[in-house]
Amino acid sequence: MAKIRFQALKETFNRTPINIDEPIKRSVLFGENVFNEDTMRQYLTKDAFNGVMSACKLGTKIDRKIADQIAGAMKDWAMSKGVTHYTHWFQPLTGGTAEKHDAFFETIGGGRAVEKFGGSELVQQEPDASSFPNGGIRNTFEARGYTAWDPTSPAFIYGTTLCIPTVFVSYTGEALDYKTPLLRALQAVDKAATKVCNYFDKNVSKVTSSLGWEQEYFLIDKALYASRPDMVLTGRTLLGHAPAKGQQLDDHYFGSIPTRALNFMRDLETECMLLGIPVKTRHNEVAPNQFELAPIYEETNLAVDHNSLIMDVMGRVASRHNFKILFHEKPFAGINGSGKHNNWSLSTDTGINLLAPSKTPKRNLQFLTFFINTIKAINDYEELMRAGIASASNDHRLGANEAPPAIISIFIGEQLTKVLKELENVTKGKLSPEEKTDLKLNVVGKIPEILLDNTDRNRTSPFAFTGNKFEFRAVGSKANCADSMIILNTIVAKQLKEFKKEVDALIKSRGLNKDEAIFNVLREYIKQSKDILFEGNGYGDEWQKEAAKRGLSNNRSTPEALKTKVSQKSISLFNEMEVMNEVELRARYEIKVEEYIMNIQIEARVLGDIALNHVVPTAISYQNLLIKNVKGLKEIFGAEFKKYGNEQLDLITEISTHIEAIGAKVHTMVEARKKCNKIEDEVEKADKYCSEIKPYFDEIRYHCDKLEMMVDDEIWPLTKYREMLFTR
Repeated sequence: MAKIRFQALKETFNRTPINIDEPIKRSVLFGENVFNEDTMRQYLTKDAFNGVMSACKLGTKIDRKIADQIAGAMKDWAMSKGVTHYTHWFQPLTGGTAEKHDAFFETIGGGRAVEKFGGSELVQQEPDASSFPNGGIRNTFEARGYTAWDPTSPAFIYGTTLCIPTVFVSYTGEALDYKTPLLRALQAVDKAATKVCNYFDKNVSKVTSSLGWEQEYFLIDKALYASRPDMVLTGRTLLGHAPAKGQQLDDHYFGSIPTRALNFMRDLETECMLLGIPVKTRHNEVAPNQFELAPIYEETNLAVDHNSLIMDVMGRVASRHNFKILFHEKPFAGINGSGKHNNWSLSTDTGINLLAPSKTPKRNLQFLTFFINTIKAINDYEELMRAGIASASNDHRLGANEAPPAIISIFIGEQLTKVLKELENVTKGKLSPEEKTDLKLNVVGKIPEILLDNTDRNRTSPFAFTGNKFEFRAVGSKANCADSMIILNTIVAKQLKEFKKEVDALIKSRGLNKDEAIFNVLREYIKQSKDILFEGNGYGDEWQKEAAKRGLSNNRSTPEALKTKVSQKSISLFNEMEVMNEVELRARYEIKVEEYIMNIQIEARVLGDIALNHVVPTAISYQNLLIKNVKGLKEIFGAEFKKYGNEQLDLITEISTHIEAIGAKVHTMVEARKKCNKIEDEVEKADKYCSEIKPYFDEIRYHCDKLEMMVDDEIWPLTKYREMLFTR
């Protein structure tokens, strides 16, 4: 392993940076490989084009004849660009994407063949569903599952393959993917939000959920990555001593982008432009070799598709540049982990961002309505929001090095907090003319002016208002955005539905006008949601104590957090909003629990293997060199040996102590794992893996890292942090 390490280092530091010529204008490339609206106008008949537009905007079904026309046009367009295959591209519950390629090829007898792609192939396919995670929905012998075209997300060309975004469902109709419940959640929030918008503007007929994700990641030289078996098998370093210099000088953050990394980014951006992914921002992040990219916000379904796609594209482009990209939330101990901040908002088909203040009191009352309802939704379902970001990898990140804590809270800033306090003191019932004027002009009317100076961001807050959107900062970098977006849009839809009921009831039963009823309901929501608002330091022990007093959950581990997904409250929520039924919820819960067990199990096995087969033998080899050295000193110095050999003797003793500790702890961990594996109940097994196996990781790592600092660098088998984190 030591030879592999030094060969990897040699390759890395002798590598010549790749120079990429500056690409042509991004706007020229944008969407060139996407079957978008402009392309459809060129290739589709008027009836076919209108059919697709109607399906996208109104959700109408596409007639089979129209589907045949669309499929033929897609094929002609794709083949004109050198495409040979097509695939239904979907997002199963593995966390990645899936595809099965079929050629535009059919035999027609007589030794002849044609290129063929019809409406039936476009609209639906039948991939094998048995080997994807299903949580018990399908038995292994019941392999049938269906992918069905999602016309709201345009088809695109990736390499020489036409990719058609689809949903993935079982033979009996249950969702086996992320897209299906996401589309249902987006439909629910559209329906509920549109009805509330009609209080303010009768012309609103559709509300769209928008998402702008920010993807953090690490770039590690491919050769160095390959020399670390823990990174290859688990995505993170299970051991490794911290370098003398890490991120403490803050010299990497927003610094000049290293040449190799910049060349990768430019190449990646070109690929993104062709695929219609509107990437805009790139910069160095806090940790060494950590970076971020972010796009312009898009409709949530498309944004989720684009994030899933770009994670695949990033891996392929990185490989071309001799990099390995790391999406694990905490690949290195002691420095910042990576998140995927989800910037979320709602907008109308009349062009209004519902979470952006305006110049008129009427618009600002609309803003406050959606702003406060969102706060109320998070307050009522904070445990579910935590469950939506739970994973074995994100557990390492939450609560450390600028990542938000596991306690869900909302940061809105000092000025908006004052606005809510003023609204809280609104007179209950009818308002006097003076009160109406004061509210509209002095409270509601001045919100835009207030927000001009309200630009501070609390980086310890999991869910923060940032001027015209909410930013869910606790989402992990490896996660599919859909998981958190399904939950957020569903709970906001539920809350808006309840809000409309309460406002209508006040108008009907108490004779209040619309504005008075809205103010009255919002006033009560502010009182009910105070506990979720927090402006201070989310890392402090004081907040944990305060959060406990407020009754907020603090589910630190994934097994603890996931239980909320199948609580009666969650089941009722998703059932009522027609997003997921109980079978689908319980299936997802089982998949997440099993995934957690497998992740910890794999890490335990890898750590035990590296500790016993790499670290301990290397330490023994070095110890033998020291013993040989001590014997030589004794021969030379005789009785005066102790003057010159004490340090070596102490080092031999200390190495022996760490070797013994590693062997004993790995043995104990293996026995504990065997015991856990006999537990039949998966939920109990996950709890035990968390409480009884995972703690050994830090204990074993401690002794391995100590040995790293004692053993001769030339024989140490694993590439070190200082070597991986500072490559250029």
